[in-house]
Amino acid sequence: MLGYKMSQIPGSALSFAVLFTLLFSGRCSHQVPLVMWSSEGHALPRHAPPLAGHTVSGPQLLSYLTAALSGAPHNVLLFLQDKLSMDDFTVFGGVFGNKQDSAFPNLESALQSSTFPLVLPALSWPDSSALPGMLQEQLGTAPLYLDPETLAQLRLNSSGVALLVFRLPYSTEADMMSPRAVLRGNDEVVGQVLNIMKAQGVPYTAVYTAVRPSRVIAEGSLDGESVGRSLLQASSNEPYPPVEFKRGESTCILLWAENLTVSHFREQWRRHELGPQTFGSSATVSLTGSSCNRTHSRLVLNYENVLGFRSFRLIFSMSQRYYSVSARNWFTMDQVELEYDGQRALFNGSRNIYAPTEYSYRCESVTSFRDALLAAHSLTDNATQWRLSFEEFQIQGFNVTGTQFSYASDCASFFTPGIWMGLVTSLLMLLVFTYGLHMIMQLRTMDRFDDPKGPAIAVPQNE
Repeated sequence: MLGYKMSQIPGSALSFAVLFTLLFSGRCSHQVPLVMWSSEGHALPRHAPPLAGHTVSGPQLLSYLTAALSGAPHNVLLFLQDKLSMDDFTVFGGVFGNKQDSAFPNLESALQSSTFPLVLPALSWPDSSALPGMLQEQLGTAPLYLDPETLAQLRLNSSGVALLVFRLPYSTEADMMSPRAVLRGNDEVVGQVLNIMKAQGVPYTAVYTAVRPSRVIAEGSLDGESVGRSLLQASSNEPYPPVEFKRGESTCILLWAENLTVSHFREQWRRHELGPQTFGSSATVSLTGSSCNRTHSRLVLNYENVLGFRSFRLIFSMSQRYYSVSARNWFTMDQVELEYDGQRALFNGSRNIYAPTEYSYRCESVTSFRDALLAAHSLTDNATQWRLSFEEFQIQGFNVTGTQFSYASDCASFFTPGIWMGLVTSLLMLLVFTYGLHMIMQLRTMDRFDDPKGPAIAVPQNE
């Protein structure tokens, strides 16, 4: 099915759902889809689609982009979603053209109006993170991260060159919006951007893809692989290296996370994932303002255009001191601070986030709102308007050797609720067994019996 010629499909006669049904046959894996199209009146060059089951790698993606941009408009819109898989189109797309049931009506219309769109159903997701860098190299201009409101205030040159990046979230958390609602909201952002470009009369080339898949199915055999808990620095499947701050030639702070998520309440909760901007080859974060010495470490992550704020900083403050009770040095993450457009939100973490100085600290989930390890500094400041969520979080601010984390002190205690339940149940069963054994040992035989061969026992009766 992947070898089906796109040139044989009239875009106006085929719905988006049928297109992806034909192209996205196959199972979801470590891949993300990529869709590229141009505005009306402009056509992408004809291209040979990938073979069925083939995963497009970085060099092949670069060749596709080079060919596509050779004759397409150089005002490029990159819609970069945090997570996306082929299953999202299958589950949430319109069924046989039913747009009322689709989460992607604007994307459908854009593809139907485009001539020869480029559709890559299986792009290697580590290579998808390098897409902004590839486009920057092809266009010769730096990416500009925007939202529709900011784009409406700009005036683009129809014959100019621009790389405009629009970050789109993806959430499946129980307390957030459903995936369908998030995808529908993202599609509305796509529609707003395309309408603005159309109103300004600026031709464009659009790309819709993701940084990583929303659904990952493990492939291959697990024979010979460790399935127990392993440290991040020992894992061979680490998709990207940690953030590394150096003082001179030596590294003094390391930070790694599967994702760093911030949510801000402004009439409703708005969520932004900072992981793609922080880690990997497409990272745009700056560490300006970071510092470290023997007793204090401060890691500053500087971003632009996060949730509508032009300047945004995420600051981790750590310190170490000697505790006589344990006769050793411990480090604590004292505060996590947000600075945005001159405002500040402060979260305390020193009572919950700590480890021996020689170790790194690791936790599966560090949040400020559910099973919180981070607490708002004050109920009256801006921290109540923010939620922080760090997944698979690991940090080390002291005694860093090379570029690898030291042994990790995990936030998960040894006696988990399951272990306590097992111990209590075992204790109750032991008590019942002990009581039964004690009762059996208390049984005694009679000390006198009636002998049937001798005289009967006479019991005198008084008349």
